Amino acid sequence: MSAEATNPGNPEAAGRRRGRPRPALRGLRRIGRAALLGPAPRDGLPDALEHVAKVHRRHHPDADLDILSKAYQLAESSHRGQTRKSGEPYITHPLAVTLILAELGAETTTLTASLLHDTVEDTEVTLHQVGAEFGEEVRYLVDGVTKLEKVDYGAAAEPETFRKMLVATGNDVRVMSIKLADRLHNMRTLGVMRPEKQARIAGVTRDVLIPLAERLGVQALKTELEDLVFAVLHPEEYAATRRLVASYAGRPDPLAAIARRARAVLADAGIDAQVLVRPRHFVSVHRVLLARGRVTGADLGRLLVLVTEDADCYAVLGELHTCFTPVVSEFKDFIAAPKFNLYQSLHTAVTGATGDVAETLIRTHRMHRVAEAGVIALGNPYAPPDGTEAPDGERADPTRPGWLDRLLEWQRTTPDPDTFWTSLRDDLAQDREITVFCADAAPDGPGGTIGLPAGASCVDAAYARHGEAAHCCIGARINGRLAALGTVLHDGDRLHLLMAPDAAGPSPEWLDHARTPAARLAISRWLARPRDGAEPPAASAGHHGERRRSPAHRPPGPDRGPAAAPPAVADLPGAAVRLAGCCTPVPPDTVTGFAVRGGTVTVHRALCPAVARMAAMGRQPVGVRWRGTDAGGHGCRVTLLAEAFSRPHLLPDLTEAIAAEGAAVVSAAVEPPHEQLVRHTYTLHLPDADGLPSLMRAMRQVPGVFDVVRAAAAVRS
Repeated sequence: MSAEATNPGNPEAAGRRRGRPRPALRGLRRIGRAALLGPAPRDGLPDALEHVAKVHRRHHPDADLDILSKAYQLAESSHRGQTRKSGEPYITHPLAVTLILAELGAETTTLTASLLHDTVEDTEVTLHQVGAEFGEEVRYLVDGVTKLEKVDYGAAAEPETFRKMLVATGNDVRVMSIKLADRLHNMRTLGVMRPEKQARIAGVTRDVLIPLAERLGVQALKTELEDLVFAVLHPEEYAATRRLVASYAGRPDPLAAIARRARAVLADAGIDAQVLVRPRHFVSVHRVLLARGRVTGADLGRLLVLVTEDADCYAVLGELHTCFTPVVSEFKDFIAAPKFNLYQSLHTAVTGATGDVAETLIRTHRMHRVAEAGVIALGNPYAPPDGTEAPDGERADPTRPGWLDRLLEWQRTTPDPDTFWTSLRDDLAQDREITVFCADAAPDGPGGTIGLPAGASCVDAAYARHGEAAHCCIGARINGRLAALGTVLHDGDRLHLLMAPDAAGPSPEWLDHARTPAARLAISRWLARPRDGAEPPAASAGHHGERRRSPAHRPPGPDRGPAAAPPAVADLPGAAVRLAGCCTPVPPDTVTGFAVRGGTVTVHRALCPAVARMAAMGRQPVGVRWRGTDAGGHGCRVTLLAEAFSRPHLLPDLTEAIAAEGAAVVSAAVEPPHEQLVRHTYTLHLPDADGLPSLMRAMRQVPGVFDVVRAAAAVRS
């Protein structure tokens, strides 16, 4: 603002001399003096406001402009006598900011607050006066923008000030919209400042405001800010990129040829569509060069196809993929699964007749407005669609991206401003997102998508999905397969989080797997809680301390009595029969036998790997059968393998479940945990083989256990 907004005598000429990039949107260059020198007054509007009004009417034909005229008159009289460092009247700055927002389609209330956004900070106008003359909503927006002014200055105060900024922004995203437009105009007119001050302002813009513009979906502001920052902080690379783009100016444009053919294809298919060539901004071209090592003419832009209905987007996709050669790996559907910042489009790439690849965006006109202007294009987020008041005075905001809610939660629950600031900077630095499709554990539970930064793990997904309740997460299934919580997720994964209400909570190792600030802050808070004398959230479930057990449920052991005689007989007269310990067959398993030393016949399950090995060695099987005509009614031994996610007290909980089914533990072995997974092996004595299915079901119901199998069926490659 007044501390950082300076303007050379001719801003556009100065921009060309310094190699500054031009604004991204048509009409945004006509700011400053152009806003003051508009046509003659109409509808009682001041001359200087007429250009803003003309642009505003284009988006909102029925807008009442009286309040804009009133706001301009107050701003002009309040700032009268103030000048920018270029010598221009200071009023040119709020006018230029308002024009930027008008071009993006902002509604009248936002433009009114934009005209007044510097009055409370830099003039004698008070917030009370703003509220009295323009209403509570405008006063709220002006107050929010005023609170942002100290964000960029003073390293010690910066974290706490930024917390206040997020409170203001979170309550109304239009506050940040005004701030972004203000910064864009200041960056355009940065040239008369000292180089070190230019670098400092550009650095804050890069680290904080550009990522915020991305998360608010305001791509038009984000891309121009990126180019302006690029020019200040990396002037040599910026100049080289400009020369590279200029070198293609006189050559045939391969994208134009592909666009002509695409128009013909879509016209033949009867699809009403606009096919445009959108040039890349300089930073985007530079990124392509870094990624590929070279740039072709087709890399300097993209095709943009605009249609009327959502269904037309998929019709266009089908025609292009039929008549061109598609690059399948480039396809993304952000219509079915919108990005975290409200962005929707189909992304694909097709190959032209000469082999040039054209990246292509397909969207409706409405999607395009939102893609360019984000939340600004959605108007007043608090105006009920039917004109009625929100219930109980609530400010419901369906347009606010979920990440902003998460930021507000962080600032409420993180008392240390430096910790909050570090976490915020880490989050804003993540410039690529994946989408994960999530299903709750309950069969009828809601599904949905989760937006996560690239490289996020199941731990991050759990906290994004469940908040603090993710402390009870014990594992996950990714695309149907079991996975540890530290597993890194990929775009398009289908995730099923496994929850146990009586889980022990996160361990310090979870921090190694957490990438998102939400997960790291929640885990750190849990680990920092005092444990002595504190009642854990799920203590009643018995997994945070030894649960009391009655004598009837004391874990059984091998002293519980000998096993009954084997309920099998062999087709070998006089032979003793022994059930094999490797597969522990029980009725009604299909079994076979092999004679061993001493005239004993060992009985194996037919699927036991030992059977195949002995057959391969030429050993002759011996027929065996279960005693009696039914499969049950006999005591037996069986070996079961329980696979589970490692947690405290898993062993006593499993043995309690075994005892409750009337089985006795003959022996037990626990393998060391590996990647949070653990395997328990139990040899059990059952009084009746008919109880085996019930026993296995009971063991599977123990929290953390995801499978229980018979020993022979559990062989792993």
